[in-house]
Formats: sequence, structure tokens, C-alpha cells
Amino acid sequence: MEIRGLNKGDLPQVAAIWNPLIRETTVTFTSVEKTEGALAEWLAAPSPRLAAVAGGRLLGFAAADQFRGGPGYARILEHTIYLAPEARGQGAGRALMAALEDAARARGIGSLIGGMSGENAPALAFHAALGFAEVARIPRAGWKFDRWLDLVLAQKLL
Repeated sequence: MEIRGLNKGDLPQVAAIWNPLIRETTVTFTSVEKTEGALAEWLAAPSPRLAAVAGGRLLGFAAADQFRGGPGYARILEHTIYLAPEARGQGAGRALMAALEDAARARGIGSLIGGMSGENAPALAFHAALGFAEVARIPRAGWKFDRWLDLVLAQKLL
């Protein structure tokens, strides 16, 4: 497995991983699927965009963007990480997060934030295993599939 920067050629595979999660699950609160144009704009951001690849196939991706707007938040990033179903539990997530942490440290970032659905037990356990601490639970922060969802924020100081 190789960890490298995402590139434009990866975007169809990014959409193939992300869009079923948008359509079918509550791991993300959005209901708007990712288009190639939106992903190209997302890819162009100056923040880290990483790929886990094996045999020419995208196993997963991770990205990080400023947690909130304004200069006071310039050194705290909120990350996104998604894996293809067959890559889960195989080490790709840990490798992506280690590379993302290294990239963040190199930029002088002080901490990473993960925002997760309160019912996404695998994501909560994954982040806890990587040293993230739950710092907030916001009840009824999201709405999807005609029901309320809690948002959990977990933080890792770098």
C-alpha cells in the first residue's frame, strides 16, 4: 500500500467511495452527492488531500481543512477520512491518519478535529484508538433520513 497525494485521476474513485455513504448511511450528514466538478474544487484546496492506493486502486482518502473560518482557527484542522468497504480493517485508515498527522505537524497545526455521527460506532472507536478524545457531543445537530442525529467532536493534540 502506498500513501500519496490525491490527484485529479483519483476523483472518480473518490466519488465511488463517498457517494454511497452519502446516499445510504448517516456517517455523513449531507444528502448532496459529490460531483466531479465539486470534487475538483475540493481537491484544489491548499490543505492536505491524501490517497491510500494498492494495485492502482484507491483504498481510501483523507483530507483536512481549517476547522472554522478566520485567522484564529488557522492552526486547527477538521479532517475527513473514508475507506472503500473492502479496505476497512486492513490498516489503510491508520496509514492515512498517520500521514495526515505528519502533514499537519509540518504545517504547524496544533490539533486535528474529527466530526462524527454519534451512531457511527466504528468511527468513534477508530478515533479513540488513535488517541482522539471526545471533546463535545452536540445532540440533534444533524437531520438525515427524517430523523435527528448527534454530532460528536473528537480532538487530537499534535
